[in-house]
Amino acid sequence: MTPLSDVSWTHLAVALGIGLLIGLERERRKGTGASRSPAGIRTYALVSLLGALAAGLGPWLLAASVVGVALLAVVSYLRNRSDDPGLTSEIALLVTLLLGAWAMQAPAWAAAVAAVVAALLAARDPIHQFVHGWLTEQELHDLLVLAVATLLVLPLMPDEPIDPWGALQPRALWLVVILVMSIAAAGHVALRVLGNRWGLPLVGLSGGFVSSTATIGAMGTRARNNPALAQAAVAGAVLSTVGTMVQMALLLAVTSLPTLRAMALPLLGAGGVALAFGGVATWRSMRSSGEAVTDLGRAFSFKAALGMGALLATVSLASAALSRAYGQAGLAVGAALAGLADTHAPAVSVAALVASDAIGAATAPLPILLALTTNTLSKCVAAVSAGGRPFAQQVVPGLLLILATAWGGWWLSAG
Repeated sequence: MTPLSDVSWTHLAVALGIGLLIGLERERRKGTGASRSPAGIRTYALVSLLGALAAGLGPWLLAASVVGVALLAVVSYLRNRSDDPGLTSEIALLVTLLLGAWAMQAPAWAAAVAAVVAALLAARDPIHQFVHGWLTEQELHDLLVLAVATLLVLPLMPDEPIDPWGALQPRALWLVVILVMSIAAAGHVALRVLGNRWGLPLVGLSGGFVSSTATIGAMGTRARNNPALAQAAVAGAVLSTVGTMVQMALLLAVTSLPTLRAMALPLLGAGGVALAFGGVATWRSMRSSGEAVTDLGRAFSFKAALGMGALLATVSLASAALSRAYGQAGLAVGAALAGLADTHAPAVSVAALVASDAIGAATAPLPILLALTTNTLSKCVAAVSAGGRPFAQQVVPGLLLILATAWGGWWLSAG
């Protein structure tokens, strides 16, 4: 607790500003007549100053102030004559008191939180419209599932390997499940906001920066559940590889510029082909998606997300077991095995070896391309398992063409 004698006028000014900010928003919603709220801009400003002064004078006085304001809030609520009385103003009054007290300790943080509180209070109508008019019951259920998986289950997952080979990390695998659900949910929102022509392609492009394999799995599930969106899902799946190439280029630039120069032609060629293939798929989607899809179904499939996590766990476990059984067969084999689960980690590992002069930049493209090859195979498996044969028949040729272009670029640069 900061003594009042050690507090500058700045702290009190911040506390007053907090009360004025929140009170300004509450003043506009006081109403009129019998249902008029008794607390306005002056009340909130005084309550915030009360919290600041009480915090400076002693903890017992602050506790008494909290109890007193809480009792006043209860009385105000009981005397409210509106048809639908809420607790927002009463809770906001208590929050203002605590923020005023916090301003004596950390004025910057208290002011920032006050701005968030004021924005939240001001956004009442848009929030109500979103919940009651835009969000469906099923979407709310899916949102709660995603929140529980992220905020409750993920922190409880062990961060250490649980298998003898050190390949299965429950937290990392569960994070993949969350990524698949999040990408699918983002695609669902994009479909609601942007429509079925542009939603999935844009989500696929951005999802590639997170996980191209997970994005392809989410797009495959979307195509299987809603065949009318198949072309848009194909576009999103292929465009996700553009994000993979761009992210790899950025990681190589940070780790080793010589490695980036050695991989420039393969990355440019593969990224260009992916962009062109995805552009054609997007164009086909726009031609075939003339009518808006009204029944979008669920935001994501929890079962499909679990299946993707199980698939990556199987791949990781198999690659680790093979590596342990056959020993160190060289950098290329190690990178290829690692590429089954992720292509960026082996690429950065190889670039780090180049940066430390352990290997030459000219030898770096081969293990990176081998990792890209095995990673492409994982994407093909994800396309088949998640989207079925019709989806895979359109996505897999594009993935193989992108891979062939990358190898061709390396062959040209090596020659």
